Amino acid sequence: MYEPLSERENQLATIVVDIAFSLNRALGPGLLESVYESCFCYELDQRNIPYQTQQLVPIEYKGLVVEAALRLDILIDELLIVELKAQDNHHPVWEAQLLSYLKLTGNRIGYIVNFHVPLMKEGLKRLII
Repeated sequence: MYEPLSERENQLATIVVDIAFSLNRALGPGLLESVYESCFCYELDQRNIPYQTQQLVPIEYKGLVVEAALRLDILIDELLIVELKAQDNHHPVWEAQLLSYLKLTGNRIGYIVNFHVPLMKEGLKRLII
């Protein structure tokens, strides 16, 4: 069992879901991931929510530091990771990737948002550690 999420983490989670549904309704599937990322970040800007895109995260292994080992699609308010996808088939490695990102960054909540689905509820996956 995990610790309950903070009020801010819950707030951000609600916003992520809202943005994902809004973009899916407005744009539909079939666009490039970069288009969805730009629009997603625009929505964050409109809500005055701090974020970083393509955030590089180094990994340390037994004293070896691998710079730029990870690249997070969107890190929102230093608390929540969003990995964007625009692909036909959900791949299980996406969840393993996000879990690794959460563990290595110390963040507790993340979303996989796949825009290449007719209904957004089929393209959302939330992970909490």
